[in-house]
Amino acid sequence: MNSETDADDMESMAASPTRITSAELRHEVNRAAVWIAMAGLVMLAVYISQSLLVIFGAMVFAAMIDGGARLLGRALNIGRGWRIAIVLVGAVLFLVWLGYFAGSQISREAAQLPEIVEEQGTKFFAWLRSLGFSVEITDLQGMISQAISGFGTVTRALGGLLGGLTTLLLITIIGVYIAIEPRLYERGVAWMLPKGKRRDFHLLSVRMAYTMRRLMAGRIVGMVVEGVFTYFMLIGYGVVTGDPIPMPALLAILTGLLAFVPNIGAVVSGVLMVMVGFSGGTEMGIYTIIVYLLVQNIDGYIVIPMIAKKTVDLAPALVLGAQLIMGILFGILGLFLADPLLAMIKVALERRSEQNEAGDRAALEEADRRAREEVEAAAAAAGNA
Repeated sequence: MNSETDADDMESMAASPTRITSAELRHEVNRAAVWIAMAGLVMLAVYISQSLLVIFGAMVFAAMIDGGARLLGRALNIGRGWRIAIVLVGAVLFLVWLGYFAGSQISREAAQLPEIVEEQGTKFFAWLRSLGFSVEITDLQGMISQAISGFGTVTRALGGLLGGLTTLLLITIIGVYIAIEPRLYERGVAWMLPKGKRRDFHLLSVRMAYTMRRLMAGRIVGMVVEGVFTYFMLIGYGVVTGDPIPMPALLAILTGLLAFVPNIGAVVSGVLMVMVGFSGGTEMGIYTIIVYLLVQNIDGYIVIPMIAKKTVDLAPALVLGAQLIMGILFGILGLFLADPLLAMIKVALERRSEQNEAGDRAALEEADRRAREEVEAAAAAAGNA
C-alpha cells in the first residue's frame, strides 16, 4: 500500500527543474555528451595503454599455443585440452633444458660479450680515423658504453628476465586462459555488440586468429632455424680449423630470439656475430659474415615464404615505422609486438574495405535496377502514346 502511495506521490510531483525543454538544445547536449564520452575513452585508453599491450601480448601467446594444439590435432586424435597441455609441458621442458644444459655456459659468455664489443668498437673507429674521418675517442667511448649497456641489458634479460618477470607472468597466465577457451571470450565481446554486427565480428575474429597463427608459426620456425643453424655453423668452424669462435651458444640464442623482431633483430644479431668473429681474426670475421648472410637468406627466401609471407605480407618500411613508434612508446615490449599489431590492423582494414566494396556494389546494382525501371516505364509510356 505504501509503495502505491509513494508511486502516486512521484507522479504528482512537478516537472524537474533540470530538464531541458528545448528539443534542439537537448539534442545538442546529447551530441556533446557523446563526444565527451569518446574523449574520455581515448584518454582512458592512453592511460591504460601499457595494460592493453600486455593483454594483446597474451593474445599473441594464446595464438602460439592454439597453433601448436591445432598442429598436434593433425597427428593425435585427443581432446583440445590435452593437446594444449602437451604444448605447455613441452615449452616448460625446453626452458628447463635450456637453463640446465646451457645456463652456466651462457652466463660465462654473456660476461665476456661487453669486453669484446668494446674492443672491436674501438678498433673499428680507430680504423675510420686512419681513413681520415674526424672521430674523437671520447665520443667513441660514450657510444660504446651506451651500446654495451644495451647489450648487457639483453644478456641480463636472457639470463633471468628479472626486469619484465611480472609482465611475462601476466602474459603467460592470460594467454593460457584465452587459449583454453577462446570461444568464451569471443562470445563475451560479441554479446556487447549490436546483433547486426556480430556476424562481421565473428568473421573478423576468425581471420585475425588465422593470420596470427600463421604469423607466429613463421616467427617460431624462423627463430628455431636461425638459432640452430647459427650454432652448428659456428661450432663447425672450430671443428674444421681448430680455432673455435667465441661464445657460439650465446650468439645462437641471441640470433634465435632476435629473429622474433623482423628487420631490427637481424641487424642487431648480425652486428654482434660479426664483432665477435673479428675478435678472433680476419678469417673468422669473414666466416661470421658468411654465416649471417646464409642464415638470413634461408629465413627470408625459404622459411617465411612457405609459412607466413603468403598470409601476412607487410611492407618493410611500414613495419620499421611501427617498430619505431611502438618502441618509443612502450619500450622492448612494444618493439616485439609491433609486427603482430600491424598485421591485425591490416586484417581489420581489409575487412572494412570488403564491406565498403560490397555496399558500393549493392548501391550500384540498386541504381542500375532503378534506371532499367525508368527506361522500361518511359518505353511503356511512349508505346501507350
